[in-house]
Parts: sequence; C-alpha cells; structure tokens
Amino acid sequence: MLNKLGIKGRVLLLTLLPACLMAALLGGYFTWMQLSELQTQLLKRGEMIANELAPLSATALASSDKAVLERIAGQVLEQADVRAVSFLDADRNPLAHAGPTMINQPPVGNSTHMLQRSENDATRYLMPVFGRNRHLTGDVVPAEADRLLGWVELELSHSGTLLRGYRSLFASLILIAIGLGLTATLALRMSRTINGPVAQIKHVVAQLKDGNLEARLPPMGSNELDELASGINRMAATLQNAQEELQHNIEQATEDVRQNLETIEIQNIELDLARKEALEASRIKSEFLANMSHEIRTPLNGILGFTHLLQKSELTPRQHDYLGTIEKSADSLLSIINEILDFSKIEAGKLVLDTIPFNLRDLLQDTLTILAPAAHAKQLELVSLVYRDTPLSLVGDPLRLKQILTNLVSNAIKFTREGTIVARAMLEDEQDDKVQLRISVQDTGIGLSSQDVRALFQAFSQADNSLSRHSGGTGLGLVISKRLIEQMGGEIGVESTPGEGSEFWISVTLPKTRDDLEDLPAPPLIGRRVAVLEHHDLARQALEHQLEDCGLQPMVFNNLENLINGVTVVHQTPHAIDMAVLGVTAHQLPPERLRQQIWDLENLDCKVLVLCPTTEQALYQVSVPDAYSQLQAKPACTRKLRRALSELINPKQLRNEVPEPLSSRPPRILCVDDNPANLLLVQTLLEDMGAKVLAVDSGYAAVQAVQEDTFDLVLMDVQMPGMDGRQATEAIRSWELERQATSLPIVALTAHAMANEKRALLQSGMDDYLTKPISERQLAQVVLKWTGLALRNQAPERHQEVSQGGVNLQVLDHEEGLRLAAGKADLAADMLAMLLASLETDREAIRAAREAGDRVALIERVHRLHGATRYCGVPQLRAACQRSETLLKQDSSDSDKALNDLEKAITRLEIEARVSA
Repeated sequence: MLNKLGIKGRVLLLTLLPACLMAALLGGYFTWMQLSELQTQLLKRGEMIANELAPLSATALASSDKAVLERIAGQVLEQADVRAVSFLDADRNPLAHAGPTMINQPPVGNSTHMLQRSENDATRYLMPVFGRNRHLTGDVVPAEADRLLGWVELELSHSGTLLRGYRSLFASLILIAIGLGLTATLALRMSRTINGPVAQIKHVVAQLKDGNLEARLPPMGSNELDELASGINRMAATLQNAQEELQHNIEQATEDVRQNLETIEIQNIELDLARKEALEASRIKSEFLANMSHEIRTPLNGILGFTHLLQKSELTPRQHDYLGTIEKSADSLLSIINEILDFSKIEAGKLVLDTIPFNLRDLLQDTLTILAPAAHAKQLELVSLVYRDTPLSLVGDPLRLKQILTNLVSNAIKFTREGTIVARAMLEDEQDDKVQLRISVQDTGIGLSSQDVRALFQAFSQADNSLSRHSGGTGLGLVISKRLIEQMGGEIGVESTPGEGSEFWISVTLPKTRDDLEDLPAPPLIGRRVAVLEHHDLARQALEHQLEDCGLQPMVFNNLENLINGVTVVHQTPHAIDMAVLGVTAHQLPPERLRQQIWDLENLDCKVLVLCPTTEQALYQVSVPDAYSQLQAKPACTRKLRRALSELINPKQLRNEVPEPLSSRPPRILCVDDNPANLLLVQTLLEDMGAKVLAVDSGYAAVQAVQEDTFDLVLMDVQMPGMDGRQATEAIRSWELERQATSLPIVALTAHAMANEKRALLQSGMDDYLTKPISERQLAQVVLKWTGLALRNQAPERHQEVSQGGVNLQVLDHEEGLRLAAGKADLAADMLAMLLASLETDREAIRAAREAGDRVALIERVHRLHGATRYCGVPQLRAACQRSETLLKQDSSDSDKALNDLEKAITRLEIEARVSA
C-alpha cells in the first residue's frame, strides 16, 4: 500500500502518523489519570462524609429521634454528589431518609467498620454507629462504648465526576486537533517544495520519452535536485547524439538492404523449393516404407507358409534341417523388417501404447522363459529377482514392455560368453495409485567402453561395427527401446565396465491395479517344508523367494547327499519334508545318478520336482517318474512352480466319462488375392483345416462372388490392380445397404505395417486385418472370432473326434501346440501343462457360477479359459469355449447345452492328456 502513495502522501504520513500516535497516547494517558484521580477523590469524600455523620447522628440514633435524623439527612443531601442519605437502627430498619431511592444494593457484611459498594452510576456506603461516637455530646457511657446504635447509609452519584472527566477529554481533543492541524499545514508546505521540482522532472522525462530530446531542466533550487536535473540533462544530450548517430546508421543500413533485396528474395525462393522437396521426400519415404513392407512381406508370406506345409509332408532329416534353416532365416528377416518399421512408426509419432492390466513378475519370467534356450545353448544361467516390496499388478503396455526386456536380455545373451544374466525388478518410489519401478538386466559379458556407451542409443549404431564382429542385427533394438520407454514417461541407461559386464536398466512410473488372486499362496502348500538344491547362488536365492511366495518353508542344502540325509532324519516326524525342488545341470548331476536319488526320496514320501536347462530336458525325461509333472525348465516361473507343486501334493483324479462330440460345421470363406502364391497358400491352409474355400484373384471377382453366393467370412487382400481391397469392400457394403442385408465380416490381408493402416482399413468398411506373413494360428483365430466356427488342424487320426457336422476337431494336437509356441517344444509343453493344471479349478469355478446364476462371473471364467486355450493345441476345447462365450454374451437359450459340451470337452482333454503322457 505504501508503494502506491506519492511523495505528498508519504510526507503527510510520516508527519501526521507519529504525531497522531503520540497525541493519542499522551491524551489518553492523562485523561485516564485525571478520571482516576477524580474517582479516588469522590470515594474519599464519601468516606469522609460518612465518618462525619456517625458522631452527628449518634445521639439521635440512640434515642431514635427521627426528626433530628431527617434534618441531618436533608442538610447532608445539599452537599455536592450526595444522592441519598438514610439512617437505620441497629437492626437496619429505616428511621430517616432523604433523597431518591438508592440505586446500588446495600453492602453485605456485619463488619464493625464502614462498608461500601461501587457500581457504574453510584457508590453506596454503610457506616456503623457505636456508643463511642457520642463524644460530641459528652454523654458517652464507657459501658456502652461498643454498643451498636444504628447505621448511616450514604450514596454518592458518579455523574458529576464523569462530567468533569468528559470536559477534560473534550479540551484535550481540541488541543490535539489544533496540533495536528498545524502539523498537517507544515507537512503540506514541505511536500510542495518537493512535488513542484518532481513534476518538472516528470514532464521533461515524458518529453524525452516522446522523442523531444531537446527538452532540458532548469535549476531546481536544491543541491540534490540540481544534481538530478544536471544528470537528466546530460542523459538527454547523450541520447540526442546517439539518435543522430543511429539515424545515420539506419540510412546506411537501408541502403545496404536495398542493394541485397534481390539476393534475399532469391534465397527465399530457394528455401521454399527446398522445403517442398523435403516434404515430398518425407512423403516418398513413407510410401516407400509402406510399399517395401508390402513387397517384402508378400514373398515372405509364401516362404514361411509353404515351409510350414512342406514340414508336414514326408521328408528326409536333411530336408527337415534345410527347411528349418529357411524358416529361421525368414523369421530373422521378418524381425529385421519389424524393427525397421517400429523405428519408422516411432519417428513419425504414430506408435500408440496400450493401457491394460498385467502382472510384472509373469511378464519378466515369461520373457526369460522364451529366451532361455538361447542362453542355455551357451551354458549361461538366467535368473529373475523380483523384490518383495515391488507391486506386481500394474497397468501399462505389457507387449511393448516385454519388447524392451526381450531386447535387453537378448543383447545380454548375445554378448556374454559365460557366467550369469540377472533380471531384477525393484521399487524406487510408491504412491497411493502409482509406483516407480527400476528393472535391470545385468550380465557378465564383454562390457562397454565409455565411447561405446555414448554411441549405444543412436540409430543404426552398434557397440562393435568392425568387419569381424560376432553379432548381427540392425542396431535399432536399443534405439527402439529408448524411444518406447521415453514414450511411457520413463528413462533407460547403462552402467558398464569393459571386460566385467554391463547392467542395462529402465525406470518407469506405472499405475497400480487390484492384486491378482493367483499371486496368493496356494492353500495346499501353506506351511509345508520343501528341500531346495541349487548350486548357483543367485538362482538359489530367487528359487527360495519363489517358494516362500507359494507359502512354503524352504530348507537349503549344498549337495544332494545332504538333502537326502536331511529328509531321512525328519521322516515320520511332525517336521517331515514333503517336497524337494532340485535345480540341476548335466555336468553337476548326471541323469543316471539322479534317477536313483529320486527313487530314494520318493520312498521317504518326498515328492521331487526337477529344474534343468531347456537344452537338457530330453536327458532328464528318463530320470523322473513323471516328466509331465516333475520336470520343468529353468528359470522357474512362480505360477508354473506353484501349480506343479500343488499337483504333486494333490494329484487330480480323472473322470471316466464317455466323451460326446462337439457340434460344428465347416465355415465358407472367400479368399481374395492377386498374388497366386499367397492365394494358393491361404487356400491350402484353410482347406487343410477343414474350411470350404472359394479363391478369386481380383476385387471385381470378389464383389461378384459375394453377390452370387453366401459366405461366412471374406479374406481380402488390400493392394490389387484395378479394384483394390478397399474399393471392393466399399462396393460390397453398398450392395448390402441396398438389399438391407446382414453385414458380411471382411478381414483385410495386408503386408503394410504403418500405424495409420488399420484406421484406413476400418474406415473403408473392413472389420479386422491380418498382417502378412499369416500363420495357421492367426487364420484359425480370426475365423473363430468372426464366425464362431472352429477350424481343425492336421494330426494323426487316433486323436480325432468326429462331430455332428462332419468336421474333425482334435482333442489334443501337439503339432498345433508346437506351432503356437514358435517351434519351441519346451514352451509348448509348459503352456499345455499350465492349461491342464488349471482345468479342474476352471471347471469348479464355472460350475459354481452356473449354480449361483452369476452370468457375469460365468462369462468371465469362460473367457479366461478361452484365452488360455488359444496358446495350446486343444482345438476341441477352444471351439467349445468360443461357442459358450458367444452364446452367453448373446444370452441365448442354447448356452446351457454349450456349457455342458464345454465340461465334456474339459474331461475329454484330461483323459487324452493322461493317455498321451
């Protein structure tokens, strides 16, 4: 507020404020002192009057002479400030009174001295009169000196005293006002002596600001102001000189600009042309990328597809090896293309992240499971450590996060010759709704120099660019990982020492979601003791944590002999060890020796679960009684470990029911592609899986076929000469609109992988899209999704069940499971084992939901089981799940029959799995 006051206001404030405060303090103080003095004098005068009345009224009180007492009271009433007077006998009965009724209450007490009571308007006195007060009349009787003769009551008014105080206060206020007025006059006079020169200075400065640099200030009449005016005048002169010089420079520069104007205009034209060329080059690059994707993926689709078909035929072992090499090379080429396209999407800002719930521990362990064969082929140890305080149920894009981890772990395997690769997940910060995580991948490989680290996250750059480098690749993996983690709002880094290894880490913040019930300890395992053997320190630590998460009490042993001795000691005691988990390798514990040790342990009622490298599973299959339930690959997954141990404790009982066939019919599918190889491949794959297929090679033929025949699904190629896939789809949709017909599902077959491709396809009227190269699994899934009809896979006839519609649906198809697991037998076995381990739980949950009539829970359980079947070779159960889920969502009356078929399919799968094992 002070900043808003001018000089005049500040001078007045500085003069008047202290004067006002001082006058108020002094006036108040002296007024208060005078009022206090007047009040004290009034009280003393009342006491004096009361003391004088006591001897004057003593004789009259002794004789109760009322006339005398009234005369005395009347005389006292004439004194100033006396309001009323009363005389009372010894019992305080009134004898005489003068004046109005007393305002105050009588003082309380039986004192032998005077009593008084003061209030706002008056003070009341009560004075006792004794025999000794008769000394004025000379008739004092010594014996009656202390006899109470009566009371004198007196009341003094405060109004006179207050009036005198107000007069004094009024006089003080007048004097204060006069003083303040004089002070204000003096302050105003002083402020004028300052405001006048300041106004002149302000006026001249305003002229200087408006460009009148010739304005000057006269002498101000004060040393300080004269110095200020002199300084302003000098500044004005300097500005005037600078302006003249600037004007000269401007004129010179203007002349130079005029001379160079044509050159600048020419440069602007050239820049505009360069900009247009850059935009055109960017557009051509995008089109080239899309076209190259199509052109490369189209032959790759044929290579991979016909390679799969050839592998089903009768070939020599060498031919199988050749086909495997072709398939691996094509897969490698496809992964390179995918990396380049991912990089292009990120560069164009077209990559969109998903936001779905996922389990962090499962994601980390699944990544290591997929990459375990490559690590075990180099005899490397893979370990995953998820710290106890780390939340597991999160929300984010698990596919992209898994892509990042896969790249980091793959690089670690690639550049590590021996030792250990450890993936850790730990908590950095936690809030109510989100957490900050740090996930690291540490290896014992060749390490990186500081120069390598600086160039590590640059596109098309590798740590080893020499001609003799050991590892291939595009050099885009870490760049894509960096861009992905930055798009998630996190960061990535590396700490490395040459010759000792590297540690790549990512830090990312993700929202939390509700905990997964499957992460809770399994009731059959809680409190049980388990013996643990694992020679690798970090792997042993991780295994201990996993077993503790399952609710078990692990007991670690350093060799197998000590473990057997430990189990033997506590056998048939309350502390018996029920299970043993053995982490072994062939050079540490040969399979022949392990077989006898397992037999010894099982004789002690100790169930054994063996963990071995993926490359040695075939060696150990003959060493365990039941390879299906007692043999798992390293590194162990917590959920698989929990299910396997629960199965060892409580093995599921098979039901001897007669399986009933699942009803279905072959879907009718229209395939459209201008490439003869691709058309033949899709037609062959679909027909081999039992579909009825019509193949056409143009968009015109596709429109005609839809108008002439009935189909369940159309597989439409996008890029075709004449009428392309989008135009054909629009023509079909227009024809359906005219006839008011039901919309036919149309799925695009495209080799394009750009981010905006799906949006354009859906806008043209297509329902879904498949990216080339296409696998049997993708075809089966998309047919099942849009038609509700299941396709079968080729397999030996002994496993086939004939349905009512004549289509063969297998109960258990190991070849399909192998294809769904990307050709990895151990992964296919693990996926099937996980499904089989959860079948009984799913069946009971579906039954409970049916009995409770909870349709929402029923759909959820069926959907969950359906999701699990899509990654295993169980066509019949998958079709039953699909049909049940579809009918439940449609609230169809046939849903009960579909659920009965689903339960029979579950039983049929359990029986077939037990027979196959």
